[in-house]
Amino acid sequence: MQYTIRYVALLLLCCMFAIAQANDTAYVNRQAAYRAISLANLDNDAMSIQAYEGVPVTIAELNYLVNNLPTKSTVDFDIVKLVRVLELSNGEYDTLILPGLLALPYWINYGDTLRGYWSENHMIQWMSSDWLLHEKYNKPIDANLRNRLLHYLQVKVNYGYYEFFSSVYAPYAFAGLVNLADFSQDAEIKQWAIRASQRLLKDLLILTNDKGVFFPAAGRNYFGKYETPYGQNHNSLIYMLTGRGEVPTSASHAGAILATSTLPVDSVIESYTNHLDYVYHIGHTLEEGFVINSGLTPLDRTIAQWSSGAYFHPVVAEETATLLNDSNMWEHVDFGAFEPLKSMTPQTIAIFANTLNVASTSSLYCGEDVAIFKNNSITLSSIQDYHKGKVGYQQMACVANVGTTAVMTAAGRIVTPWHDKPETNISEHLPYVRQHSNVALLMYRPQFTPDLLPFHNKEVALFFQKDDYDEVEEDSLWLLGRQGSGYVAVRRHCADSLDGVMGCTMDRGQTWVIMVGDSTMYGSFGNFKNIVHNSVFETSWTLRTDTAPNQYVYYSRIQVDTVDIAYAWNADSVTNVGIAKLDAAHSFELYPNPASNMVKLNLNDNANGQAMVRITDMLGNEVYKQEVTALMHTINVEAWAKGMYLVSVQTPSGVSTKRFIKE
Repeated sequence: MQYTIRYVALLLLCCMFAIAQANDTAYVNRQAAYRAISLANLDNDAMSIQAYEGVPVTIAELNYLVNNLPTKSTVDFDIVKLVRVLELSNGEYDTLILPGLLALPYWINYGDTLRGYWSENHMIQWMSSDWLLHEKYNKPIDANLRNRLLHYLQVKVNYGYYEFFSSVYAPYAFAGLVNLADFSQDAEIKQWAIRASQRLLKDLLILTNDKGVFFPAAGRNYFGKYETPYGQNHNSLIYMLTGRGEVPTSASHAGAILATSTLPVDSVIESYTNHLDYVYHIGHTLEEGFVINSGLTPLDRTIAQWSSGAYFHPVVAEETATLLNDSNMWEHVDFGAFEPLKSMTPQTIAIFANTLNVASTSSLYCGEDVAIFKNNSITLSSIQDYHKGKVGYQQMACVANVGTTAVMTAAGRIVTPWHDKPETNISEHLPYVRQHSNVALLMYRPQFTPDLLPFHNKEVALFFQKDDYDEVEEDSLWLLGRQGSGYVAVRRHCADSLDGVMGCTMDRGQTWVIMVGDSTMYGSFGNFKNIVHNSVFETSWTLRTDTAPNQYVYYSRIQVDTVDIAYAWNADSVTNVGIAKLDAAHSFELYPNPASNMVKLNLNDNANGQAMVRITDMLGNEVYKQEVTALMHTINVEAWAKGMYLVSVQTPSGVSTKRFIKE
């Protein structure tokens, strides 16, 4: 009887766990439909689905992958697929796959010139595959793997992803994570992997619009990911999670893995919203990273720092050089360009890296603030004040999305088509970006680049695919487009073309403005055009004589609709060249945003005991007016219609306006 009670209790617990792990029915149906489509249009990305469904995996495809394991630099992309086939099948492919997998090194090894283990997506694919082969087949592992793996997962859960919003790299990181979430026998690793997978997917949905399109500002990405809205690796994930976008016609690398996964995703699906206006902080500072990674071995700590983009950053260059010396990796494909430094001491290399800080510091992509605006089919996102004037590496500093088309600027040699731009260097100098809600100010002012570096092209080009729009109009330097009910406006630095692409050559600096909107915000496209036409833009250069040597302050300001953004580049005091205007739009705080029940206003110290709060809808109708004496004020908006509202606060120090969204 006692054993029967225990058995029943255990059975109930198992059932409760199964229920807790069950996913939304519509999502499960999309998974099944995706598997069926993939089996009807087989490619080598579908092999996980074949193994899952009990359909024989094509031996020729397996042989092709296994035979290329020793010579392919990004072999980890294939390894995660092969490991998944092993986990989903009943051993029928072990003799074919295992010998090739077990013969490979899975971490830094002496004299390797081919494989990369360090960037974020590669790290997890190598580590998760190593761990799962160890658990299933008793593969020998290094003594630090479990600690290194857990550390990686915990950093992602607690701080987010360094390769943030990357439609190139996130799907591959996801593949490594979900293999662990589905198959790890270690309960602690499994739970952290589940949480890390869910966070990555939630990040993917933040900047996905209501058409299932994902065109984000990103820490690392390729231009090709912005040329077409569908049919890419990440689109399969978005479609299965949300049902938005085009129905995939075949398997993708990450799609096949999600389609065969039991990962709980209800919380991911529920996180999706059509309306956002906030700043998302990602990661940690480089200095904080030293503390976070302090429990790792010296080698693992250096690799962890590399994964945040700190390769030859002056404060880690000595450690980088030491690792390359100790591992004899100066001839590695990723470090071959630095081989001339091999004869220097690590200490000298650190000094050299500081001298070349225009290029050595800007590869870092952690600890960033990303401004995000989303309203139905439009998005605008940008990385705030991000390595301005320095060399850029795959970073997309500011991107707008209108329906199914992207808009962005890029510095450096003009290349068409855009996806032919070198993958190793996207932008030869990064802009200063400041975004308020649906408007972004971008200023280009290249930092001096020594002659021994190859980054000297100062052109700035505009990615704006005119054929994607229902209407395109020009108003002086403004270029406007409408796709459906979504609008975009770009104020160009000039109206020139470079090699057939809209763009401008650099004199001393350039300023561009990007603004998005839609019919729920502005009504007709005509109204949007009128608002843009009535905008005020100013820019100037002023010589500062109070510094040694004298400095030129580059100042730009855009006033459009209710947004006022300005920046003075090389001004250190609020008394310089219009700086006092910078924070006019920040004299009060408004939260939560979006809101469903209550909106709270924090007037800070600006009210001095008196303020008038007015709220209007986007058609100009006043829906709220109240004189306020307290610094904190709460407004009940539960009965208000869904949409966007303008909040105006008038105090003795002036008037400030912000938007909020009623969900």
